[in-house]
Amino acid sequence: MRLRGRHYATGEKIDVDCRGERIVAVRPADTGQPDREAEWIAPAFFDLQINGGDGHAFNSERLTADQVRHVVGVCRRHGIGQLLPTLVTNSFEALRHGLTTLRQCCEDDPALAHALPGIHLEGPYISPEDGPRGAHPRAFVRPPDWDEFCRLQEVAGGRIRLVTLAPEHEGALGFIERLTASGVVVALGHTAASAERLGDAVAAGARLSTHLGNGAHAVLPRHPNYIWDQLADDRLWASIICDGHHLPASVVRCIVRVKTPARIILTCDASSLAGLPPGRYREWDQEFEVLPIGKIVVSGTSYLAGSWAFTDRCVGGVMRMAEVSLAEAIDMASARPRELLGLPAQRLAAGEPADLVLFDWQPGDELRVRATVIAGSEA
Repeated sequence: MRLRGRHYATGEKIDVDCRGERIVAVRPADTGQPDREAEWIAPAFFDLQINGGDGHAFNSERLTADQVRHVVGVCRRHGIGQLLPTLVTNSFEALRHGLTTLRQCCEDDPALAHALPGIHLEGPYISPEDGPRGAHPRAFVRPPDWDEFCRLQEVAGGRIRLVTLAPEHEGALGFIERLTASGVVVALGHTAASAERLGDAVAAGARLSTHLGNGAHAVLPRHPNYIWDQLADDRLWASIICDGHHLPASVVRCIVRVKTPARIILTCDASSLAGLPPGRYREWDQEFEVLPIGKIVVSGTSYLAGSWAFTDRCVGGVMRMAEVSLAEAIDMASARPRELLGLPAQRLAAGEPADLVLFDWQPGDELRVRATVIAGSEA
């Protein structure tokens, strides 16, 4: 397969030749006819926080392999080559079912194993307070429990690679140390912790702030507060949602300028309702509403409930809001999450995996995915 487009980092028009699952050559474009062409070409996106999409939730008590495959397919249409399916606060039984289904999918289907290189557990060890808890069901919020986590990790086949928690819980610091020692990346999120507690959590091994600026009280003290504290700590990376609804442009610019693109990860935080038409929906015994502007809220409140959009929109969003380059935006959506998780980098170079996204984009416009190629085949 021959793919043609401008290199996302250099702007040079190139041909990328793929054979089998690998790139075999990257060279200046010639006059021959490519199999697929777009304005730009880049490594496929990697999103470490996707809860589902198109009506399917990864932590549903009724999750099936076909639903997992469907969500992966939807993500591919948005340039996402790999993702961490994210299970949020729920009962042990629901989490166990979701994790078991995901493990079986990966064991039975090499393509799904490639698409899902790990799992993100967001909760249930988060703040029970309104605001920081976000849309997570309060009934299932609980303090960290190492024995419970070990049982969940066992049914997941060791695939939980990222855990988001609130460090203010009793026992959380020791829990973070154990997670870190076991090779799991720890993120702080849905938290109302003090500055001292946040610092202690980072010293214990926490490395990331999950969707910084969201999962917070609607009104905070001017200073200090837990957003400033995480923003100021250079040891913490930050993930941000740049769908145009979760954060205003001024906040995105501040976060990116302080953390720098080297420590920023773009995530869409796609909800199970992502991509669905406007209307009211019911999940987790709660009512949610998809608004016509592409925003999901807990019905009757201003609280966001994940994103309606996918990673491609966030790439375009961060360029507009933070005035970063195309190369910086793409790397925040592909190279940076892989780096945080300790996975090999993927470059546009011979010998690298043929996991690529072809897209059209002009400054100021939305990014439009034309094709996603996974393991040398169009997805």
